This record gives sequence, C-alpha cells and structure tokens, in this order.
Amino acid sequence: MYLRTTRRKNHDGSKVVHYQLAHNTRHPDSGQTVAQVIHTFGRADTLDREALVRLCRSIARVCGWKVEDPLGEPHEVAKGGRDATPVMSALPEGVTLVGSRRLGLVWLVEALWERLGIGPTLRQGLTPSQDAARFEQALLAMTANRLCDPQSKLGVWKRWRETVYLPGAEVLTKNELYEAMDALQAQATQVEEAVFFRTADLFKLEVDLLFYDTTTCTFTIDEDDEDDLRCFGRPKDGAWAPQVVVALAVTREGLPVRSWVFPGNTTDVTTVERIKDDLRGWKLGRALFVADAGMHSEANREVLARGVGKYVLAVPVGAIAEVKTEVLSRPGRYRKIEENLLAKEVVVGDGERRRRSIVCFNPKEAERQAQHRAEVITDLQAELDRHPDRRASAKWAMELLTSGRYRRYLKVESGEVRVDTEAIRQAPRLDGKWVLITNDDTLSVEDAASAYKSLLVIERCFRSLKRGQIHLGPMYHRLPQRIEAHVKICVLALLLQRVVEHTTGESWFPLRHQLNALQATEFRTATHQFFHRNEPTPELKRLFKKLEISMPHSVLAVHPLPSDL
Repeated sequence: MYLRTTRRKNHDGSKVVHYQLAHNTRHPDSGQTVAQVIHTFGRADTLDREALVRLCRSIARVCGWKVEDPLGEPHEVAKGGRDATPVMSALPEGVTLVGSRRLGLVWLVEALWERLGIGPTLRQGLTPSQDAARFEQALLAMTANRLCDPQSKLGVWKRWRETVYLPGAEVLTKNELYEAMDALQAQATQVEEAVFFRTADLFKLEVDLLFYDTTTCTFTIDEDDEDDLRCFGRPKDGAWAPQVVVALAVTREGLPVRSWVFPGNTTDVTTVERIKDDLRGWKLGRALFVADAGMHSEANREVLARGVGKYVLAVPVGAIAEVKTEVLSRPGRYRKIEENLLAKEVVVGDGERRRRSIVCFNPKEAERQAQHRAEVITDLQAELDRHPDRRASAKWAMELLTSGRYRRYLKVESGEVRVDTEAIRQAPRLDGKWVLITNDDTLSVEDAASAYKSLLVIERCFRSLKRGQIHLGPMYHRLPQRIEAHVKICVLALLLQRVVEHTTGESWFPLRHQLNALQATEFRTATHQFFHRNEPTPELKRLFKKLEISMPHSVLAVHPLPSDL
C-alpha cells in the first residue's frame, strides 16, 4: 500500500495533481501488476493536510512509533487523549547509534586482495625490520581509496579512513602510509609478476597478446626536476608541462600485466628497449606484442624481434614512403573480417628481408573522412578568397600554414600560399585505411586485424586510470619512488576493477553504487562498541555470488570501550 500521485493537464494548460491511497494487484487475465485505488484524498492544492497527519499518527501508534509534525504543534502524548499511547524506543535503552560507514567496496577489495595474491606477496617480501601487517594494511587502504573516493595520501589519513569500515586502518599514521609506498616501490617487480601469474592462473588467461601504450600525467609546478622523473614534455591531453610518462601492458581482457614510469621527456619509441628486457625476464612464452603507430621504428622492430619475439605494429601511413608507394599501391582483394573492417595482406621484399604488411580498411570511416575533408577544403577556399594578397609571409597565411586543420592542403609557390591540388587528389587513397606490420608468419590476416582493433582495450584502461574512478592524477609527490609507488597503487586498483568487470560482465560504475549500499552501522553502549551491517540488496547478493565472495556477518565486531570514554 502506498500514496499514489496522479497528474492531469487541463484545457487551459494548467496541471492538477491528485493524491490517492492505492495498492498493487495482479490482473487475473494478463498477469500484469495494476494499481487499485482504495481512497482518493483529492487535489494537492486543496488537500486536508491535518487529515493526512492524523492518518500517519494512527498508523504509527500501531507500529509503536512516534510522529512529530515539523510544521505544526509538537505532538505531546503526556496530555492524554486518544493519542496518549506509550511510544516504544527504536533502540534498547542505553544503546546509541553513532553513525554508518561504507562497507561493501572495501569488503570486496579485501577479498580480492587475498585471492589475487597481493597480500601474501607483500607479506612475504617485506623485510623483518618492517611492520608487515601495518604496511600491508596501509597499501590496502590506499588501493581501496582509489576505487572508493580517490584522495591524496594525506586525505586518506585525515578524512577517508573515518568514512569506511576497514579494521586496522584507523590506527595507521601518516608516516606509515609513505613508508608503505617506499616498501611497495622496492619490491614492485616481484609483486607485479606474482600477482599477474596468479591472476592468469585463476582466470585461465591466454597470455598470447600483450597490448602496450603510454600516457602522461602532469604536475602543477613551475619548473621541472633536473635529472629526475618530473620533466617538461607535451602531455597527451594538454599543453607543455612538467610530467611523467606512464606505460602499461595489458592482456586482451584488459587485465594489467605490468606498468612503468619514465621521465616526462621520454618519447614513446625509446621505451620499447626497457619493456623488452623486463618482459623477457618473465618468460611469458609466446607473446604477441601489439602497439600503436607511436612505437613504430626500424630499431624498435629489431628490439621486439629479439626480445618479445612476435609483434603487430601500426605504421604511420602518411609518413613512410614505402607504405605509400608500395604497400598501398599493390592490387589485391580485401577480405571482410567483420562489420566495417576489411583487410588484405601485402608482402614487400624477398627472403629474410621480406616485410609482411596488413592493409586494413573501414568503409564507414572512409566516408566520414571524405565528408570532413570536403568541409575543410570549402572552409579553406573561403578563407583564401578573403585575402587577395596571398603572400606566404602574411600573418594570416602563416597561421593557415601551421594549422593542423589546413596545412596538409596548402603549399607555398613563388612566395604565395596556394591550395595543393595534388595533395587533395592523393588524400582519398588513405581514407579509412591503416597499415599493420608483423613478423609472425603464422598469424592470419583476420587475427592480425582483430588483434590491433582490440588495442582499444588499453585505451579503456587509460580512461579508467585518468578520467574514470581511479584518478591517476593529479599527483602531489616529489620523490621518484613515491611517484612510481603511486602509479603502482593505481594500477593495482585498475586490476581489481577489471577483475570485477571481467567476472561479472558489467561496468564498474553501477557495481560501485551497489557496493556502497552495504553499510556498517556503529552502535555504543556504556561499555562496548559494536558494528552491525544493514540488509544487503538482492542485486548485491547476486554480485557477491558471481564473485564468489561471502557476505559479511550481521554483527561485524564487538569491542570493549576504554574506561576513560
């Protein structure tokens, strides 16, 4: 039974709201739920409010509750009369409700922390002089914070710990958080390797594809650090600024394999040597390295062939003469791989010097690029018509020649800026096309094209790290080991998030709301403090069942209070 609201629009355009007392019944024929009106209270603007208040008090009297009207006179049961019914307290005498804390998300993180081997690896790797239990608890708290309510390490210590039910975190000191970060950075390689192979074993992952890419994270400082990580560079999504370069290798499921942190002035192509050495030490077996055009160079191909073994690399189509003159000009029939993805194989050279390329074509993208180019050329011609003086030294001309939108369709001839008709004629040859190069002769055209298209998985990982829930930046650390440890903590959080998404097949954001619905409520008596969880929702029960995580006990903990409280 519930209070139902109905709205009706009059002929003059005014709207009328009615209140009704109703309950739902099931239609005998259709079996659908329909509302059955028990009583109509009338229009909202002419409603007898006092009648509703009396009804509420009558219902409350039966339930043993007390109703106070904030807009009317206080309801005093001591005056007697028909409302003078004894009111039962919601809590037993002497029990005080202190407040609620978030439980669901940290409970999930704790369960996966042990299942994936993060906790055991940390406890095993910490030296006897380090407080393993406290340091591990500190790292667990900082990782859970990235998934719950990302804050600085100082914010975790000062504010966040008091909002969640995480036993052991309340006694952590600020220095222990930073010391735990230093301990993590010192054994990061062992932790990443052990956790990855544990995860691969649990989920039966086929480690045959490794997707690799880089991103950047900037700092709000005026000057960079000489010979340090924070160096000036051009961020992926901003202007020139002090930054670090973060590299990430993930599986086809989007589960992180390993992460790296490089100085901010590091170019993408120079990171491959380090990646090759680190991954070769893991002895992954057959692993296909997939990367974007930013990693392409002759030196990188040689390094990858020696280190990782097999690779699929995108090639900058418009920047390499061999691709434009030989690969794209070779005749051949495209094969349909999937909707809006066609591909064909082109082999250049003979013997050991042969190079195998895969030309991919997206008809829908080609149509979009052709339409966009037509709009750009129309705008460009209109801009040129506005300036009878076509000297290339003019300010407007230099702006066009350096514009990312127009410069590819312009040329300077006899000191004047002109439309490059040959560039416009050649442009359609590249519409909707990209070229992959691989040294794996056993890889089919379909597998190579699909593997590269799956590179989008790492873009989703970077979005989760930077603009999703985890928030890789901004960073507030100065010391290199703290910067690296911060990145490792964020990647651990990404691993937990991706494990949940991979297992349930659902997006993290709605799952996070379900987890936050599970709360731990704190009660106190004169001598004890105890925590009680609320009743989980059906959605949360199904989530924990999928993840094979047991539900917390109803009574979470009972602690005696210190005598001085």
